[in-house]
Amino acid sequence: MRLFLASESPRRRELLARLGFDFETESAGVAEISAATDPRSVPLRNAESKAAAVAARHPDALTLGADTVILHKGRIIGKPRDSADAAAILRALSGDSHEVITGLALLSPSRRIHEVWEEIATVRFRPLTDAVIAGYLDRVFVLDKAGAYAIQEHGDELVESLDGEFENVIGLPLVRLSNRLAALLKR
Repeated sequence: MRLFLASESPRRRELLARLGFDFETESAGVAEISAATDPRSVPLRNAESKAAAVAARHPDALTLGADTVILHKGRIIGKPRDSADAAAILRALSGDSHEVITGLALLSPSRRIHEVWEEIATVRFRPLTDAVIAGYLDRVFVLDKAGAYAIQEHGDELVESLDGEFENVIGLPLVRLSNRLAALLKR
């Protein structure tokens, strides 16, 4: 069975490639939602929407959709508009915890596969000074990253602790996904 990743994210492609499965990538071409009455539902709905769009074009294949959001004090923290916004986001996260929630969807219409779930990691930031924030933003391009940070790029300067899967914070949790893909691709 062919496997599609409904994403153009280079980070997701790299993470999925680590699992050793052959796959193709295809843009879903759908508009993501960024707000909902229940912010925790956003990544699940986006993941399912992305997977459904690609699965409709390849019904005999297995399609993976994913979406990751950062939730801090009940609000979704998106990508910064500019470097000033990035600094403000990091100041808001400083010395506090936030959740990184990834919604995942595995769909294959013709094989009647429809699995949707979430993975959650809790990240606690160190108390950050303005100098630490400025230094981090000088080294790491964050304008394309929710929460204005990339844990895999000098994340040790920001992160005090992580409860959950490191790869989930990057954008694609691998442990459960690997097990599900191995089981489903055998069908």
